[in-house]
Amino acid sequence: MAYQPRAPDHSSATDENSRNRRLYNPYQDLNLPTQTLYNLPTSPEFLFQEESLAQRRSWGENLTYYTGIGYLAGATAGAAKGFATGVKSIEPTDTLKLKINRILNGSGHTGRQIGNRCGVIGLMYAGLESGMVAVRDTDDVINSVVAGLGTGALYKAAAGPRSAAVAGAIGGVVVGLAVTGKQVLKRYVPI
Repeated sequence: MAYQPRAPDHSSATDENSRNRRLYNPYQDLNLPTQTLYNLPTSPEFLFQEESLAQRRSWGENLTYYTGIGYLAGATAGAAKGFATGVKSIEPTDTLKLKINRILNGSGHTGRQIGNRCGVIGLMYAGLESGMVAVRDTDDVINSVVAGLGTGALYKAAAGPRSAAVAGAIGGVVVGLAVTGKQVLKRYVPI
């Protein structure tokens, strides 16, 4: 006997449960005669209730996000810089294959270098910011700025104390500007 899809029985569902759910028919655009409906939630679901109270990403999500964004942005910028370097290094006697090879080698090499550097910076920033949130038990601008300061200083620590201090100051200022810009955008740009 073939499978006969039935509409779900909504009479047994509680009012609260049905308020947070919507009906979904995956076949609605296919014009099929089936009436298979799924009762999907309209709000995020959490395994533990404590997770629903947190208004920020977990440390693992933070680590993955900042490392990935750093690597992607660095690799893109590095590839653009390598492309420009590859185009400048083309000689008039080069064949088309050599020209393409110079451009690809320049883009790939510089993209990897800068992408890895920015990914490591994102990794350090995420670790320091999550550590600050755990220690202070609050999530505010101070955590982000101190994490930026620490990231810059830690990244350039091998170059000496002066370089570490300058890099730390730059990191703190950049993060401070980024956080301020984000708050200004939230306040004045209707999205």
